[in-house]
Formats: sequence, C-alpha cells, structure tokens
Amino acid sequence: MTDQNSQFFAILTAIGKAKQANADALGIPWTFAQMGVGDANGTEPMPNEQQTQLINERRRAPLNQLKVDPANPNIIIAEQVIPESVGGWWIREVGLYDAAGDLVAVANCAPSFKPLLTQGSGRTQVVRMNLIVSNTANVELKIDPSVVLATRQYVDSKILEELYKLDNKQSVRVATTANIALTGLQIVDGVTLLAGDRVLVKNQTVAKDNGIYVAGSAAWQRAPDADSNAEVTSAMILSVEQGVTLADTRWQLVTDGTIVLGTTALAFQNITQGFAPINSPALINPTANTPPLFDNTKSVATTEYVMRSLGNYRGFTSLTSATTLTAAAVGTLVSTIGSFTLTLPAASSLPSGGSIHFRNIGGGIVTVACVGADLINAGNFNQPNTIALQPGSTLVLTSNGATAWWAAGSAQLQYSKVFGDTPTQFDNSKLLATSEFVQREKGSYANSAGIAGGNVTLTAAHVGTRIEMSASGTLTLPKSSTLPKGSSILITTSSAVDAAKLALVAGDTLAINNVSVSSPYTMSMGSDILLVSDGEKWRAHASLECLRSSPLFAAIFGANGHQALPSGWIFKLGHASTDTASGTVPVTFPVAFPNACMYVGAMYAGASAAPNPSLCQCSQPTRTGFTGFMTAVTSNVSAVTVGGFNWLAIGY
Repeated sequence: MTDQNSQFFAILTAIGKAKQANADALGIPWTFAQMGVGDANGTEPMPNEQQTQLINERRRAPLNQLKVDPANPNIIIAEQVIPESVGGWWIREVGLYDAAGDLVAVANCAPSFKPLLTQGSGRTQVVRMNLIVSNTANVELKIDPSVVLATRQYVDSKILEELYKLDNKQSVRVATTANIALTGLQIVDGVTLLAGDRVLVKNQTVAKDNGIYVAGSAAWQRAPDADSNAEVTSAMILSVEQGVTLADTRWQLVTDGTIVLGTTALAFQNITQGFAPINSPALINPTANTPPLFDNTKSVATTEYVMRSLGNYRGFTSLTSATTLTAAAVGTLVSTIGSFTLTLPAASSLPSGGSIHFRNIGGGIVTVACVGADLINAGNFNQPNTIALQPGSTLVLTSNGATAWWAAGSAQLQYSKVFGDTPTQFDNSKLLATSEFVQREKGSYANSAGIAGGNVTLTAAHVGTRIEMSASGTLTLPKSSTLPKGSSILITTSSAVDAAKLALVAGDTLAINNVSVSSPYTMSMGSDILLVSDGEKWRAHASLECLRSSPLFAAIFGANGHQALPSGWIFKLGHASTDTASGTVPVTFPVAFPNACMYVGAMYAGASAAPNPSLCQCSQPTRTGFTGFMTAVTSNVSAVTVGGFNWLAIGY
C-alpha cells in the first residue's frame, strides 16, 4: 500500500545503459520516441533494470516534449500528455521507449487514476519522467506533431524560445561604457544597478564576453533571451533605457557570420539615428562615435575628430619640474616653465604619426630626452637623443612608431642648415648668415697666424687670415683666379725682418696703387700689406706698403731728390757747383713746384779752388728754380769764388 514510506524513482534499463554508452562512445544520436504508462496490475511496482516491458502497459504514445532540465544539465525531462478521452485505469508505472521500440528507462509513480470523460470527470493529464544521464548532447526527441498534445507550459516556453531567437530584444536598463567586472551590483553609466536589471555589456577587453546580462549580487548571467547561439545572431538590436551618456540609444550587433557564444568576439554599434539611405541621404543632426586618435580607416570622421586632426590640441599640460611623459601626451600641448628634463615615452608605444607639442614659456632651458635607444631626427643628418628647448622656443616631435622621433619647430632650427651650420667660405647664396660667417666675412679676420721665415706657399685656407712674418722668407700667394673676388690676406713684418718677400704663381701679377710691381716683391721692415684678389690679379690696398709708392708720398732718390707729402708740401734737394770767376750758379728744379717755391736754402759742400770758409746765397726762387752765389770769406772780406753747394727747396 502506498504511503509516506513509499519510494518513487526512474532508472535506465540494462538495454538503456548499453545504448547510452554506445551513443557516448561513438557520438551518435540516441532517440527517445514514446512513453508508456501502466497500472502494474494493481501492485506497487519497483523499477528493475532487467525489464523489457511494463508490468501491465495501458497506453503508449509519442512524447510531446523532451528537454534538458534548466537547473541541471544532466537531467532529461520526458513528457507525455494523456487526453481526456483516454483513461479508466490507474497509473502506477511509466516506461520510456527509443526509436527502435526498446524500453530504455522505467519508473514508478504515486498511483493516480485517469478517468474517462464519460465518467463525468474527464481531464487531460501530464506524465513526466526525470532521467539522469551522463551526456545529454546525444539525446534526441522523435516526435509526430500530428498526434502529440502540448501543455500550456510547453506552449509558453516554446513561444518564449522562439521569441528569444528574434533579433529585436527586450530593452536593457543601461549599457556599459568601459570594461567592467561582470559581478556584483555596481554603477554603470551613472546608474546604480538593482538585482535583475538587464545590462548591455559591449566594452569588455575580451570581446567574447560582450552581450546582454542580468545583474546580480554574485556573478552575472547572460539574459535568457541571449544565452544561446540561436538567440545571439548578427543584426540583433536592442534599446537602452537609462544612463548619463547612453540613455535612449539603440545598439546593433554587427558581428557577421556564425556566432558561438562565449567564443566569438561580439561588437555592438550605436544606431540611434538609424542608417542613412544610400541614395543621396539628407542627414539631419546626425551624430556618430568619434574614431580613436590616429585612426585612418574608413570610419566616419566626426567634427570632434576633424578639429582634433586639424591641429587643435586635445589637451593641455603645464609642467614645472622633471616629468616622464606617457603615450597620453600625444596630441596635447605641453607648456614648460623652469629648467629641468622631460623624458619622452618610447616612440614604439605610439602609432606612426603621433605627435607631442612643446612650448617653453619660461626663462630656463628645458631638455627633452629620449628613452632607451630612441633618437631624434633633427635634420642635416643630426640624430641626438636630447634636444634643448630654449626660452620662447617651440618643438614638435612626431613618432615613426618604432625607435625614432622627427623634430620640427624653432628648437629644431639649431640643427638645420638654415641656422645650425655656418655657410661655406665665400658663399653668396640665400642661406642665412650665422654670426661666425658674419665675423669671418667682415673686417674681423677669421684667424691670425705666425710664420717664422722660410719659403711658405699660402692656400685658400689662409684667406681672411692675418699673417705675421717674424723672420726672413718668401711667401707665395695662392693663384688669384682660384679665389672668389674680394678674398683678402693681411701680411705684416716685424721691425727686425729685412727680407720678407712676396712671390706669385705663374700668370699672376701684383699691383700696388694700381701699378704692377715686379715679383718677388720685397716688403719694408715693420710694414704691412693688405692683399685683395679681384679674380685675376692681386691688388694691395690700405696698407703701409701702399704709402711707399702712393702719389701722395711721391719721392725721387738720388743726387737731385724729391719728396711729396699728402698735405701738399713738397721738398726738393740737390747739388750745384761752378768754376766761373763770378761764382753764380743757376739751378733748375728737376720737377717744378705745382704752385710756388716758398723757400730755398744752400750750404757749401766742398770746393774746387775756393778758400774756406765759403758763404752760399740764393736769389728769390720761382716754381722752376733759383740762382745760387758762392762767396769766400777771408779776414772778414767778401770775395766771389768758385765751388759747390747743396740746396733744399720747399714749396707746394
């Protein structure tokens, strides 16, 4: 008799065990087809694995449902519906048959009478068997839908199952904006979650974990309408109800192809404004996600992205002490005040083309330094690993995505040929002149060298040099035609050097005061000569050697001499003599005075027959000469005599 001590259970028969083992081993389907019920001839049956049939089977019919228990994946629930028109007996035993007709599972149950409708108490009765198996993957249901009845629960669950497969999903309360831990009640997009809230998770670092979840105090579970491969398919769409940034937005799953939930990376796209028609769309206030920094794909460029790419900095940092920058500094303006060192991030940590902008607004020098083996391509083949940011200067460093930075801005000009290099000697292009170039090219000489005598051949390297001869020797000048016009060399001699000579290369000439002189030319002691090439010959200018032959200092050497001064005064000297009894000596100047002779003086200079002492006298001079008189003085008595005298004339 059935009471509280009775035990009810279901087991696999020996045939069932063998068939399950075979299905598991070979991976072949194991199909359940029918369920039988019986009254066990009024006894209390105990399931026996050796059974091949029920004790007294009253009805056998196809299963209307076979499913895995949602709470336990190793339990199979088999179900049969008995209509109200069938019955008139007790149900004490249940059997499960496979497609081959073999009894593979048997169970006993609490006695339940199944009345007929004719008895006035007809009812539709559901009989279920819960069966534990080791592997539900190979179990299949063979069903004939034309003869199977469905319970309301079955219909409801089947409807939900099909609804869950639709691409339009039930809305979620919030959507994530960043990677989160999928556990516990937390704040998402400014909303504090409650247990049971649906959440669109779309920003996980591991994209296979994206999807629709139900929040809970423990680990989150995927939502029932999005927890299987059949329910999560490409083009799935859902709406977001709340959130600081994502409220009232719609999202679509844009992962194409077959999706294996938990394996395939899932990507969601904001389609709040919908998709524009392909044919000439008229867009009204559309918005889109801003592509990431340095993106160069076919993504739509938002105004934010365009303005950032046009050189509007995405951020600003002011630094006053040593700092190590990170990749987050890319696209920002770094302002500096003070004297310290800024260390760059590794160039390889940035995408190619990523730039950092620097501006030194202080009065100190800031050093920008590379990390590791990185270098800065500063131009003109310079590759320093540091670069100085002078006060007021700017610098833009652009990474090549590997181990190098490219420099631009005013701080880079110190390495540029424009500023960083002194143009070559004699350059006359449009290159900017450095202070070195200016000092070399103006009156200041680029160098000074001493030559201690001997024979020395000068080269183009001596141009712009002051050379001092400290001992006798010969300097051979470089060929003038090989030098730019205007090339100059200054040569000086010390007061002790009496044999400093200037020699010329064959074909060259030397002109002093525009008058060619012979070569080698001997310089005076303690003198100097400024030699300038005109591209064809050497010319001497503005030096002591020029004064020697200048018309302003014209001179005639000999018995009758001449010396002119720049002031205009002229000195003439000579010697005159006579043997005439009269003692009169007419003198004609070798070169007449241009204007007048202002003074003539004479002095006895030895005699042929005149007694000593003698007195020399001169007549009033003219531009061209004078007359001299010789008078002998003996015992204070004047007498005309003969003899010679030296004279000096001064005029202008």
